[in-house]
Amino acid sequence: IREEIISLGGEVIFGARVSGIEIEGSEIKGVEYYLEGDRHQIETDRLVLAIGHSSRDTLKWLRDMDIAMSQKQFSMGVRAEHPQDLIDTAQYGRPSRELGLPVADYKLACRTKEGRGVYTFCMCPGGQVVVASSEAGMVVTNGMSYHARNSGYANSAVLVDVRPEDFGTEDVLGGVYLQQKYERLAFERGGGYHAPKAFWKDVRDDNAPQVTDCLPDFVTDSIREAMPEFGRKIKGFDGDDTVIYAVESRSSSPVRFTRNEDHQGFIGDECLTGFYPSGEGAGYAGGIVSAAVDGIKCAHAVLSD
Repeated sequence: IREEIISLGGEVIFGARVSGIEIEGSEIKGVEYYLEGDRHQIETDRLVLAIGHSSRDTLKWLRDMDIAMSQKQFSMGVRAEHPQDLIDTAQYGRPSRELGLPVADYKLACRTKEGRGVYTFCMCPGGQVVVASSEAGMVVTNGMSYHARNSGYANSAVLVDVRPEDFGTEDVLGGVYLQQKYERLAFERGGGYHAPKAFWKDVRDDNAPQVTDCLPDFVTDSIREAMPEFGRKIKGFDGDDTVIYAVESRSSSPVRFTRNEDHQGFIGDECLTGFYPSGEGAGYAGGIVSAAVDGIKCAHAVLSD
């Protein structure tokens, strides 16, 4: 993709930090960025802002500029790790290597008695759990699989709905503050940049404060209710020795930018012409594919403008 952009006359700038946007009236006029300590400006009347869901410093100065945003529901939870043979046997009846099949995956969901959604996300067959922190003194877990998918282990996020009423503040960045609170606790409980972990039996029986301290009580309670249900669908999913890692808090953005039908954002109550918040960071996607689709929609909006 990068080579295609360059071949068509575009430029890709690595290591740059966008620090401001220039506005005249209600129109985009440029963007400011820093590269190796030097300030640069690009004059433009079209800006597609695809910052991802973890650009918290950018969200703060955009809020302070009165760029229109709102609180948005997101999810929080843990990573659950199992032997890949357990997942294969639950899905195929036997380990995949004995059948000449790819390692098995799964997708699970249920709703608690209180109406909270609990679901698996970003399942990584033959993968591994990784620390994916983006800020100092905070720990976030994630999962990945190499192409061979041969680690011998499977993992996925087990996530619970977190709603704006759970944030405890009217600040548009309330969800960000909630994420940061528990990511700091994960750093403390893990003793640095290590994901706190415990066996499921200890999390279930409230003997794993290194994990449960890193989660809101309603998230822990919801996971405890959901795991036996998941175990009925994937035999062994809620086994005593399932390994649980905290904290998974970045599945989607806790902020949504206000956009009109042409995908353009707002400053205050007024449309900011030429400004296109896009993808997961804008609050209009919940994963790689949906972020790409929203990017396509914004590109078409720019082309048709």
